[in-house]
Amino acid sequence: MKVRIPTPLRSYTAQAAVVEAHGETVGEVFDDLDARYPGLRFRVVDEQGRIRPHMKVWVGAEAVRDLGAVVGPGDEVTIMQALSGG
Repeated sequence: MKVRIPTPLRSYTAQAAVVEAHGETVGEVFDDLDARYPGLRFRVVDEQGRIRPHMKVWVGAEAVRDLGAVVGPGDEVTIMQALSGG
């Protein structure tokens, strides 16, 4: 499946905006991403295994917060990072 990577995390993917990953759940997708791009998972998932509050993950058109959320073979996963400024 395709995974869209936000600009701030592209240093982990050699600047690739879209990468391939495998898994049946969001957690498995992040495990696969971390095997291919070490350190990426830690930027999105905290030490307790939860998606960090400033990160948003979409499976297709649905926002998910649970790593156990099911991902279908044709789904696209999008990672978004909240930005702030002043």
